[in-house]
Amino acid sequence: MQHEEMLTWLLFYTSLLKVRKTPVQDVLDPGGIVHSQVVETADGTFRLVLNASQSRQTLSSRFLTDLFGSGVQHIAFATSDIFATAKRLRARGVELLAIPENYYDDLEARIDLQPGALDRLRGNNVLYDRQGKGEYFQIYTTTFDGGFFFELVERRAYTGFGAANAPIRLAAQTRLVRDPLSWGRRMR
Repeated sequence: MQHEEMLTWLLFYTSLLKVRKTPVQDVLDPGGIVHSQVVETADGTFRLVLNASQSRQTLSSRFLTDLFGSGVQHIAFATSDIFATAKRLRARGVELLAIPENYYDDLEARIDLQPGALDRLRGNNVLYDRQGKGEYFQIYTTTFDGGFFFELVERRAYTGFGAANAPIRLAAQTRLVRDPLSWGRRMR
């Protein structure tokens, strides 16, 4: 959404639905900062992430400009086995977003993983985060017509949203946009 609309929509959702706001997260996009605000039910069964940026160069701003306003850019689904889901998607011809190789090098330096886990993550383009004992796994499809994509997540006692991985996703998606000024033309 447009940056100026964010407070209005937050008020709308918190007034209409029985949801609470989480703290604002600033996410680094190759084109600038994206402000991300989550509203969710107390049990976490419904989560809505609102994104806005004052920079016209972020992917979310280009999505708005090229598609003439606010809209749904992606939908996330839960899975109980991210690796089996990735395998099924690939078998059905769904193209998953390629994650830059250096992400896994950084992950290895940052988080102590079980032997073989890093290779399994890398081989499936799975992003990973850990909070205490909680683990979070994410995969994304490449964008479809109009810039829309799907996210699939597996949570293991993890309550966050993988905010540490958002800049990686944005960088990977930006790599797919050959001409940064033609986001909408390329995606249509």
